[in-house]
Amino acid sequence: MTSRQAWVLGLASVASFMMALDSLVVTTALSTIRKDLTASVESLEWTVNAYNLTFAVLLLTGAALGDRYGRRRMFSTGLAVFTLASVACALSPNIGTLIMFRALQGVGAAIVLPLSLTLLTAAFPPQHRGRAMGLYMGITGLATFSGPFIGGAIAEGLAWQWIFWLNLPIGLITIALTARRIDESFGANARFDLPGVLLVTAGGFGIIWGLVRGNTAGWSSSEVLSTLILGVALLISFVLWEQRSTAPMLPMRFFRVRAFATGNPANALLFASLYGTLFFLAQYFQIVRGDGPLGAGLRLMPWTATLLVCAPIAGKLTDKVGERKFVIGGLLLQTIGMGWIALAAEANSNYPTLLPALIIGGVGLTMAMPAAQKSVVSAVQPHEIGQASGAFMMLRTFGCVFGVAVAVAVFSSVGGYSSPEQFTRGFSAAMGAVAAFAFIGMLIAIGMPGKRVGEQPQTASAEPESVPSPL
Repeated sequence: MTSRQAWVLGLASVASFMMALDSLVVTTALSTIRKDLTASVESLEWTVNAYNLTFAVLLLTGAALGDRYGRRRMFSTGLAVFTLASVACALSPNIGTLIMFRALQGVGAAIVLPLSLTLLTAAFPPQHRGRAMGLYMGITGLATFSGPFIGGAIAEGLAWQWIFWLNLPIGLITIALTARRIDESFGANARFDLPGVLLVTAGGFGIIWGLVRGNTAGWSSSEVLSTLILGVALLISFVLWEQRSTAPMLPMRFFRVRAFATGNPANALLFASLYGTLFFLAQYFQIVRGDGPLGAGLRLMPWTATLLVCAPIAGKLTDKVGERKFVIGGLLLQTIGMGWIALAAEANSNYPTLLPALIIGGVGLTMAMPAAQKSVVSAVQPHEIGQASGAFMMLRTFGCVFGVAVAVAVFSSVGGYSSPEQFTRGFSAAMGAVAAFAFIGMLIAIGMPGKRVGEQPQTASAEPESVPSPL
């Protein structure tokens, strides 16, 4: 690994670390936020989904901005937006203000994360890309490992606002090092596809708005149905426009490549399962078992620690045996783990009963994540990595929002917060739903190609990457 590659890997991973840490500490502190700000379960859902809403609909735009105006420049800009929004979240006096600035955090993350993956993928050749992505996920795993503990410790020992103050020093240091250690680069396509940006942003907003409002307004309400239908219509228009555009922000021929077409939905369902689990698991330990935020965070650590320990190993092995086996095997283990919890969780369940299921599910997620990422970004030519990364992140976030929305709907249909017994009924049903997500994702992953690293991407283009002027 060269010095340049090491800096790209380190800074891309730190950016991912900051986003993952923020997401997980917020999840662990949900119960504290609910009490402190007198928030309903729908408002709590919005603290997660307001971030996901702007994040998802702007991901392709973030990737396109990086290709057009400079990846390093836009990466630093996104970090600055995210850091400032984090400070505003910490200063929020009510749940509405918190939700608003969580949405602004999503704007910054929509620029940072696809470009972190673009910078990382472009810096490493295909034969070393799996190992690099495993290390990327492993460093992210530090946040995953420590996030529940940090969130619990802060919520219980200090105040939940400090979970956002943590981003300030990390963001400032990362911005400074990015300016010194990462070279500027541009994508091959210097034109900005404004009609495509407007169509995909409006379409994504309509679909996600319908998903996050479904549980509150009713899935058959005119608001939800109209926004979902409009969102689908706009995304169809986006597809038609991209097929005609001379400089598309997302070439539709990507979806003719089997690795891209199967890896993306499998990964989206993986994250639907992950985020549906995250939303309820810490709450289960606090509401049903009576643990404080710190205790809940400690009980989540055997689950999250698997990402820290196993991701680099899984990424390295993916380079040798291919992606499909790891995605299928990982989603199968996640199905088993969450299915186990759905059956075993009771109001008086002891922790050792659930511990093996947490470890099994965590190992499964760790196996599948780097393999799915590598499958998608390796399916395109080097100069198209930015576009593929944006699509990958956008579809992944659709999965996150979908997973939380469906899990909350299932929970609300049979359970509630009035007693530990009622919460447990809803929790068990929600865990059954997230197990189903993983199982469907596994079935889709069976269709992934069994290619080994080193094979040429199956795209229709083989042009070398160019570095146009930012003007």
